[in-house]
Amino acid sequence: MKTKSFKIGSVEVGLNAPMFVMAGPCVIETKQTCLDIARRLAEISQRTGIGVIYKASFDKANRSSIDSYRGPGLEKGLDILDAVRQQTKLPVMTDVHLPEQAEIIESVADCLQVPAFLCRQTDLLIACAETGKPVNVKKGQFLSPEEMKNVVEKIRHCGNDKILLTERGTFFGYNRLVNDMTAISAMKQLGCPVVFDATHSTQQPGGLGNMSGGNRGLAPILARAAIAAGANGLFLEVHTQPEKSKSDAATIMPIEWVEDLLVACGKIFEIVNG
Repeated sequence: MKTKSFKIGSVEVGLNAPMFVMAGPCVIETKQTCLDIARRLAEISQRTGIGVIYKASFDKANRSSIDSYRGPGLEKGLDILDAVRQQTKLPVMTDVHLPEQAEIIESVADCLQVPAFLCRQTDLLIACAETGKPVNVKKGQFLSPEEMKNVVEKIRHCGNDKILLTERGTFFGYNRLVNDMTAISAMKQLGCPVVFDATHSTQQPGGLGNMSGGNRGLAPILARAAIAAGANGLFLEVHTQPEKSKSDAATIMPIEWVEDLLVACGKIFEIVNG
């Protein structure tokens, strides 16, 4: 079974749809920071013609340390995402951590995201599916791409076929995540568009003791490779001041890199897809 093309806000996604990108800060910081990043992304989308879905988390529930910043919480976070949506016209996406959050989040979000560590949680997948909104599921580093079939079937069982799967690093080695580009093709065989998370894939989980390390300079290389391998879209965490980011500061991409990277990836996408 293949998922038909569908829209996340105004952005078409699908196995045969144009390239798109999910981008934004890792975690919601201030309203102004989120709007500054969103406005820059909206401008890049207009100049490149590549659809952008704005992503930011209201709560990072899997931080390395108890002292790490997690976000503003559900109510304030959704208010900020709604402001981004209204003021920039970008569709928005955020993480869902608990089944009871799904119905609340779907009133604002155009797409619900299931984090990698939670991708097998049946109650969470069902709750997201039952909203009827598109659901982006990040593949856990502990799963093979073929095992994502069970995740897809849980969502489709609820009558929701608006599914995206995101590859974000396959296993741990060389003190970092290792990427298997063949996973993209394997997951596309499940009939869902596949997104490649270029920034998280450069992460060194827990590499700094009480926080994750990483190397953001590798993200553009991986992004280009993923599009060449057949990815339908990209996931990029971006920031106007990456060193000051309250989450994933080592891997989050400077907003200044995004436009040139998307132009390059767009050309690769056209070659690969004829």
